[in-house]
Amino acid sequence: MYIHNLNPTLLSLGPLEIRWYGLMYVLGFFLSIAWLYYLRKKGKLELNKEQIWDFAFWLMVGVLIGSRVFEVFWQPSYYLSNPFNFLKFWEGGMSFHGGFVGIVVAAYIYCKKHRFNFWKLADAMSIPALFALALGRIANFINGELVGRPFQGKWCVLFKGYDGCRHPSTLYAAGKRFIVTGWLFLLTFWKSFKPGFIFLNFVFWEGLGRFLVDFYREDVLWFKLTIGQWFSLIMVIVALYLFVKFYKEDWRKIFK
Repeated sequence: MYIHNLNPTLLSLGPLEIRWYGLMYVLGFFLSIAWLYYLRKKGKLELNKEQIWDFAFWLMVGVLIGSRVFEVFWQPSYYLSNPFNFLKFWEGGMSFHGGFVGIVVAAYIYCKKHRFNFWKLADAMSIPALFALALGRIANFINGELVGRPFQGKWCVLFKGYDGCRHPSTLYAAGKRFIVTGWLFLLTFWKSFKPGFIFLNFVFWEGLGRFLVDFYREDVLWFKLTIGQWFSLIMVIVALYLFVKFYKEDWRKIFK
């Protein structure tokens, strides 16, 4: 058993606070920049340096807007009663599915505007995006939020404000995302795949992983599943459909 007593604030300087949650997003942003620079150096990305920063900015805006807007599905009364609450990023509450929709929409608009191949850029961003999401789940654990369901095993956690020992479901989610990140990294440098294949691996495995991990997460159930599980099922179904329709040969490459 572990008693959770972690401080969500890394550093306080008078009225200024540096919180782990915000730090993870900043770190994810700069890791994405570094990854895109690396792919550009390897000849796998056609964007110049200015375009990389521009693209990353669009993605950051997309993920912030989308992740906050989708939070209304989880806490409708909190956000609809006071729209200003949407701007309180420092309090956490960033929906993965909303961030995913936001980042995809932002990337699509950017690619349409500048005539870039959306699927190639989606492939390129899959690894840093998922790695950043894994860091975000660690920040959730530090915040003591999104706790798991009651559990009495050796690694259960006592969270402040919650009754009984619980699953550290955010750490399960982080571990799953680190594993999938490794898989995407392998695909990136293993063989040549049709644009979009790596991105759809991100969509499929993240959706499937979230669906499974949510069985250990304390959340409101809708028809016996969480809202996150229903959204994740959509991700899995869409990815499977596109795999079957457009990427059969790419899967054959893996098993040859």
